[in-house]
Amino acid sequence: QVQLVESGGGLVQTGGSLRLSCAVSGRLFSIAAMGWYRQAPGKQRELVATISSGGGSTTYADSVKGRFTISRDNAKNTVYLQMNSLKPEDTAVYYCNADVRVVRLSTYWGQGTQVTVSS
Repeated sequence: QVQLVESGGGLVQTGGSLRLSCAVSGRLFSIAAMGWYRQAPGKQRELVATISSGGGSTTYADSVKGRFTISRDNAKNTVYLQMNSLKPEDTAVYYCNADVRVVRLSTYWGQGTQVTVSS
């Protein structure tokens, strides 16, 4: 069974940095695109960033461009989100997802990690 486990969340002051990690484990054939989403209280889940299978193509929400960087280490089946210049509006539960091929390609989600930015 495929599992995604996030880590690296926590409490940080405005202007600070955090690095989130998400490791994919289980019996799988390959991992295609990976991404990070977030959900603030009372709001819908929104896309933060995505990265292609080889890492050569990335996309970002306008609200995080220039501050967040998504990357991946395919040898470790892990995706990262480096978050700099954090703002209170970045406070949310952050979820990673991955398109994983076991028999067929399916999307899997992690359990989420809380990021809180204090003003």
